[in-house]
Amino acid sequence: MNSKKSFDRKNVDWFITIVPVLIIVGLAAIFSVFPEQTNTVLGQVRFFIGDTFGVYYLIIGLGILLVSFYLAFSKFGEIRLGKLDEKPQYSFFAWGSMMFTCGLAADILFYSFSEWAMYATNPHISELGSVQEWAGVFPLFHWSFIPWSFYLVLAVAFGFMLHVRNRSKQKYSEACRPILGKYTDGIPGRIIDLLAVFALLAGTATTFSVATPLMAAVIENLFHITIGRTVITIIILLLTCCVYTYALLKGFKGISFLAKACIYLFFGLLILVLIIGGQAGYTIETGFESFGRMIQNFIGLSTYSDPLRTTNFAQDWTIYYWAYWMVWCVAAPFFIGNISRGRTVKQVICGGYIFGVGSTIVSFVVLGNYGMGLQTKGITDFLTQYEATGDLYGLIIDIINTMPAAPVILVIVMLTMIAFYATSFDSIAYTAACYSYKKLEDGEQPHKLIELMWCILLIILPIALVFSESSMSNIQSVSIISAFPIAFVMIMMIAGFIKDAKKYMDEDK
Repeated sequence: MNSKKSFDRKNVDWFITIVPVLIIVGLAAIFSVFPEQTNTVLGQVRFFIGDTFGVYYLIIGLGILLVSFYLAFSKFGEIRLGKLDEKPQYSFFAWGSMMFTCGLAADILFYSFSEWAMYATNPHISELGSVQEWAGVFPLFHWSFIPWSFYLVLAVAFGFMLHVRNRSKQKYSEACRPILGKYTDGIPGRIIDLLAVFALLAGTATTFSVATPLMAAVIENLFHITIGRTVITIIILLLTCCVYTYALLKGFKGISFLAKACIYLFFGLLILVLIIGGQAGYTIETGFESFGRMIQNFIGLSTYSDPLRTTNFAQDWTIYYWAYWMVWCVAAPFFIGNISRGRTVKQVICGGYIFGVGSTIVSFVVLGNYGMGLQTKGITDFLTQYEATGDLYGLIIDIINTMPAAPVILVIVMLTMIAFYATSFDSIAYTAACYSYKKLEDGEQPHKLIELMWCILLIILPIALVFSESSMSNIQSVSIISAFPIAFVMIMMIAGFIKDAKKYMDEDK
């Protein structure tokens, strides 16, 4: 595939490359100087959007899921992303590994261990029933079919744009060309691309705000280091940067190798916890029951908006998650579409659900139900500790420390998180590098200098923000707010794909 692009400064879109970076850096500076004021303003805007337009996100979420089934099992599903007789570039395992690891960062381990506790202490769970019945349901719901439908439908649109239409502009706006027409090359297209890169950078910074402190907490617990969590976090960020930079500069072979290594570590961790944790029976049975309850109540969960605002559960969780996943839709679907050459639309969507959703569900079932099992059986009271301190990182460490060979588990968790971050950032840096070009033919990769530039840029902001917790919180709010227009662009891209795909099928008749 992949011939390297020569470094042609004239072909680099410096406006799209630099402006979003400057905006993010400027916002970070403002957040650091005026933390309280900006936190208040952004919190109000974020609340207003979630409170006023929550149904907007819910409709889009359920709608795109239904569209994914329609595309997979209609005539659209037969469209091959490439030449008519072309075979897939990667094996199902290699493809699935890259897809899964690009779509989920180390957050999945953080939330797999802890999210059940956040639901268990939420008043909405008491309204529905017991912790045993519902605390394991919502992680599966919020991390499975609807979020992955965002990725997979857009991946199909990008893959069609790249491998069938052979478009030389590998950008968000280009996928909207069937709808925007000539305006794609004008101000509307530039606005879409600026928004996409801005959301990508903000989402990247947000991701680090969640799980990196857990990695620092693991190191502190293992080695009893006293240099401070901030210093440890920066060291972790730099180490991760070195890993993903090396893999990216090796091209797709390096990314594929790292993704497969991540998958081996990930499933090795799950098997180890399941075998030695002593909760295998409870874990499997509760996971099976939770999955069934999610399927049984799926429509109700997807449309629940809490009109009376009795708990604000929908606004704080479901709507928040859909918005957050939309921000990540800038990078992950583009990368998935890129690596899906040779597969049909049906294969991409169904394969994505099998590997992506399947792996995600297994993670929450195994890691989440271990801690919940100890809680519901009365062996350990994690919830009292969490309600008293609010420290999720300490909660996760305490959960792991109840396992046999806890230090070994902690080391594997640490290595897996680094691998997850590295593989996720490979895809983000690659996508950003593609955005930096005015034109980039299918089969061409960005120049290594451009890739290296983005590898460095993507790590500088999180390092800068790690010194200010308020900045992290504000950047998270910015990324969620930016999802509002991103959702509208997603609709245009999907409509554009359906329109262009119909035209393509008519051409073949």
